[in-house]
Amino acid sequence: MSAQQQVITIDDISADNAPAIYVAGGLGQFFDAVKAEVTTEVPDLKTAKGRARIASLAATVSKSKAAVEKPGRDYLKRLKEMPKVVEAELREFVTKMDNLRDATRQPLTDWEGADQARKDRHVDGIQAIKDLAVFEAPPAATHVAKIIADLESVEINDSWEEFLAEAAQVKDQTLAKLRTLHTERIQYEAEQAELARLRAAAEAQAQRDRDAEIARVAAEQARLQAEQQAQAEREAAARREQELLDQAAATKRAAAQAALDAEAAAERQRLQLELQAEQSRAAAAQAEASRLAAEQRAEQDRLAAIRRQEEAVEQARLDEVARANAAADEILRQQQERQADVAHKSKILGEAKKALIDMNISEELAKAIVLKIARGEVPNVSIQF
Repeated sequence: MSAQQQVITIDDISADNAPAIYVAGGLGQFFDAVKAEVTTEVPDLKTAKGRARIASLAATVSKSKAAVEKPGRDYLKRLKEMPKVVEAELREFVTKMDNLRDATRQPLTDWEGADQARKDRHVDGIQAIKDLAVFEAPPAATHVAKIIADLESVEINDSWEEFLAEAAQVKDQTLAKLRTLHTERIQYEAEQAELARLRAAAEAQAQRDRDAEIARVAAEQARLQAEQQAQAEREAAARREQELLDQAAATKRAAAQAALDAEAAAERQRLQLELQAEQSRAAAAQAEASRLAAEQRAEQDRLAAIRRQEEAVEQARLDEVARANAAADEILRQQQERQADVAHKSKILGEAKKALIDMNISEELAKAIVLKIARGEVPNVSIQF
């Protein structure tokens, strides 16, 4: 205990001497002083004065506790506000320094921007020269000739500054590409014109050949049509003669068929009567078989019903056993979860208490703080479990 702590009494506690008092072990002297004050005498409980003295001594303890606790709480509140003040001051300082840095460098930044814009203009100009030799589709020879004339008129002088040599080289290279392309396009267009002429001549000859073939086919079709018409007339006369012969034969066949139909009808009637008698006998036999089958199904249904009832009883028993086991498992699971939750929360609270103790707070006070936070009694503060 420091000399300053030794001479301070409970009545002397204030915001000025709080840093020297509210440290680890700093409040022990006040507890010892109060304890010495209230334990040096033993009042007599048998007398009213003695009982009043005990009540007075207890009130003295409460008053001393409040006299130490209230300044301590105020001091703790100021300590909590201090980081906010420091943070605000640092934030303002950093902002001012950033602004000062940017303002100091602004002339250089402006010069760099202007110089970069100048370089970009030259780079864009060189790229524009290169782009003159780039086409999305094969160009016409006249279009290439116009681009060559336009590029030849572009002056390469001191206005290109340090890009002068590159601009001159790109111009020469681009002109060489364009002139080669111009020669190629002239040759290609001449070849295409010749191909077009040859295609036109071939198409005209083909059209003449098609016309001759059409005339030949038309003459052949006219000849075939005349022959087909004569053949059709001969076939029509033959068909008429055959139809007369067919009609006579059909009449003769119809008379013979009528006699055969009458005989067949009599035979069908006889067979029908025999079939009906056989069907009656079969129906009687089927009825007997159905009765026996019905009796067998009834017996089978009765035995199946007994079996299903027994199976249902057994299944109900198994379901009840399974439900009881599931209920027991659920109770055990919930108990294990509660135990795990209690252990987890105890671990978190212990870690929080240890962190407060490491800040020179007594174990009892640290425990009280953690419990108040956990119970939600400290506004805007919580412990994450």
